[in-house]
Amino acid sequence: MNKKEFARRRRQLMRMMGKGGIAILPSAPPRVRNRDAEYAYRQDSDFLYLTDFDEPESVAVLIPGRKHGEYIVFCRERDALRETWDGRRAGPEGVVEHYGADDAFPIADIDDILPGLIEQSERVYYTMGVHPEFDGRLMGWVNALRAQVGAGRHTPQEFVALDHLLHDMRLYKSRSEAATMRRAARIAADAHRRAMRVCRPGMKEYEIEAEFLHEFRRHGTVPSYQPIVGGGENGCILHYTENRDPLRDGDLLLIDAGCEYDYYASDITRTFPVGGRFSPSQRAIYDVVLEAQLAAIDAVRPGNHWNEPHDAAVKAITRGLAQLGLLKGRLPTLIKNEAYTRFFMHRTGHGLGMDVHDVGDYKVGDEWRVLEPGMVLTIEPGIYVPADSKGVAKKWWGIGVRIEDDVMVTKTGHEVLSRHAPKHPDEIEALMRAA
Repeated sequence: MNKKEFARRRRQLMRMMGKGGIAILPSAPPRVRNRDAEYAYRQDSDFLYLTDFDEPESVAVLIPGRKHGEYIVFCRERDALRETWDGRRAGPEGVVEHYGADDAFPIADIDDILPGLIEQSERVYYTMGVHPEFDGRLMGWVNALRAQVGAGRHTPQEFVALDHLLHDMRLYKSRSEAATMRRAARIAADAHRRAMRVCRPGMKEYEIEAEFLHEFRRHGTVPSYQPIVGGGENGCILHYTENRDPLRDGDLLLIDAGCEYDYYASDITRTFPVGGRFSPSQRAIYDVVLEAQLAAIDAVRPGNHWNEPHDAAVKAITRGLAQLGLLKGRLPTLIKNEAYTRFFMHRTGHGLGMDVHDVGDYKVGDEWRVLEPGMVLTIEPGIYVPADSKGVAKKWWGIGVRIEDDVMVTKTGHEVLSRHAPKHPDEIEALMRAA
C-alpha cells in the first residue's frame, strides 16, 4: 500500500475531528501461546489503517492543527540486544523517516508527554474496551489532570468514540484497497482450485488444509482465519476446524478458507465431491445453494440495502427446499415463519476488509444501510442436513453445501473478487477429472 494512502487517511480523520480534538490509538499487545512462545503478531487493524506500522508497544496520536506536528508516535527504542533476539525495530527515528510521523518518542516516555498533549485538548477520540489495560492508563492520566484542576490544569470536556468515525472510513475501500483485496481473493481462489485438483478419497482433511497453507505461504500470505475443511457430515458443522478425518468417496468436502494479503482478507467457501462427481442428491442441493448465491450476488448494487442479498437468498433457498420436499407449505408462509432456518441458519454475508468480519454498522438507526460503491461483503448461503435428521429422507443426510464469494459494490453494480474459484458443478467436475 502506498505511503500516501495512510497520510490521506490521517488527514481525512483529522478533518472530521477538527481542532481541539486528540485521537489516541494503542497498538495490539503480543499474545502468549504457550509459556515463553507467542502467537504470530498481528497489529490492531485500526492502528495499522492509519499508520502502516506493525510493531507492538506503540501508541499513535493525532492532534489536528498542532503547530509542532499533528501525527505523533510512541514506540520502542532501538536495542541491539533485543533486536538480536526478537527482530529489528524502527525506533523513533525510523518511524519519522519511514512511516510519515511528524515526531516520535520512546514508549517509555509516554507518561511524561501524553498527559500534557491530552491537557491541551477539548475532546479525546478513543475506542474503549478493545485494550482494557490501556483504557486504565488513559483514565489514570485524565483523572490525574482532574485532580489538579484547582492548580490550573485543564481536562478534556468529552470523550468521543473513535471507532464511530474510523469504522465508517474503513467501510469504503479505496482504489488501492480494492487492488489489494483483488489480489488476496485471487491467491485464495487459486488455493481452492489446487484443493480440487489434488483431492482424492482416503486423504485426510489436514492434507487438504496443507495444500492451502502451501499456496498461501508461497505468495507471502497467511490464513485470514482458521481454515474449515469438513468432509461429509463435518461440512454440516458451521465452524468445524478439527480438520483431521479421512475423506470418503461419495462424500462432499466443504472448504471455507481465505488468506490475508498486505493485511486485507479474502474469505471463500467452495463445496465439491471427494470422488470428483456429485451424486444426484448432492447435485440437487448444490444447485439450490448456487441459485440462491447468484440471486444474492445480483442484489448487490448501489441503492439496494444491506439485507436485500439475504432476502434474495432466503427466497431461493426456501423455494428450493420446498421443491425437494425438505420443507412443506406455501412459500410466503415458510419464509414468514423462517422454516428455512432448520437447514440455513446463518446470515448470507458480512463485511470484509482488514478484518474477516469487517467493521461498519449494518444498520443506520433502525434502517438497513444502503449499499454504496467501495463496500465489500461476502455472499455465502448454505444448506446443511445433518445425519439422523428426523423427518428427512436418508438420501439428504450428511450433505452440507456452502458457496461463498467476496463481492465489491461498484458504481454500476458489483464485482466478484473471488470469481476465479470454480463454483459451477460441471466446471468443478471437469477440473477434478483433468487433475
